[in-house]
Amino acid sequence: MPNQSAERLEGTTLAVYSYVVKQGKPVGTRDVMRGVGLSSPSVAYRHLQKLETLGVLQRNEYGDYMLKAKTKVHGYIWVGRRLLPRMIIYAFIFLSILLAELVILAIHFEVETENYQFMIFFIIITLITAIAMSIFLIEGILQIVRTKRCRRVDSLK
Repeated sequence: MPNQSAERLEGTTLAVYSYVVKQGKPVGTRDVMRGVGLSSPSVAYRHLQKLETLGVLQRNEYGDYMLKAKTKVHGYIWVGRRLLPRMIIYAFIFLSILLAELVILAIHFEVETENYQFMIFFIIITLITAIAMSIFLIEGILQIVRTKRCRRVDSLK
């Protein structure tokens, strides 16, 4: 799969591609129109044709489109059949680290054998992890919002 195709997957075309992958079965233009919320079957057809030209979808003998190749999409990670922004994945990684740090911090506060400097240091590290998780989560949510906004603008064209 050429890299140029991954660069062209954005906005409504990305939404159509994601929808076809998520369905896991051949879909027609009207299915895509309803599933993605497009204005007409011709708009869905245009995006399906673009995806076929890029080599990620193919038509079957009934004229329905199905996945030919799953491709990398810049800024996203495939989790099963779902396409998630990388930033959301990173936020969940930092969330798990934060939870582990909070458990360790709670255990050490009960024991009270650690010195004061260690506790302050560990609290600072926990705050840094919480800030990193928050930043990644906010950026991931903003990426989802921008994608939906681009899709709405594309469907009006």
